[in-house]
Amino acid sequence: MQKIPLMLAKADMILARDVFRGDNQAGIPVCGKGTVLTDSLIGRLERLDVQTVFVEGHPVWEDGDRSLEDMIQDLDKRFVKVMDDRLTAKLYDIYKEHLIKSMGDESGREAE
Repeated sequence: MQKIPLMLAKADMILARDVFRGDNQAGIPVCGKGTVLTDSLIGRLERLDVQTVFVEGHPVWEDGDRSLEDMIQDLDKRFVKVMDDRLTAKLYDIYKEHLIKSMGDESGREAE
């Protein structure tokens, strides 16, 4: 999942969280999680003063962003000395699964 400015949103991206009018969680919900963005829906969200949206995967790459592969390599380095411990290995699996789910693949789509 990635939080992006609405101006970087593109058609066919999928919302990872509900969207509220004016980015106020206490406000009126205008789109639900799982909604596929369209150009007309993005325009409507702009008119409702929505500034940011959470989308599935990691579709927008900016300077300084690290790839999923780099993040998993760092995770491997952190756990290399303690992988013999069953519980620590389980923690490693949980962190790795979370990274893959939250980052998606290189195309930005959620991992299946």
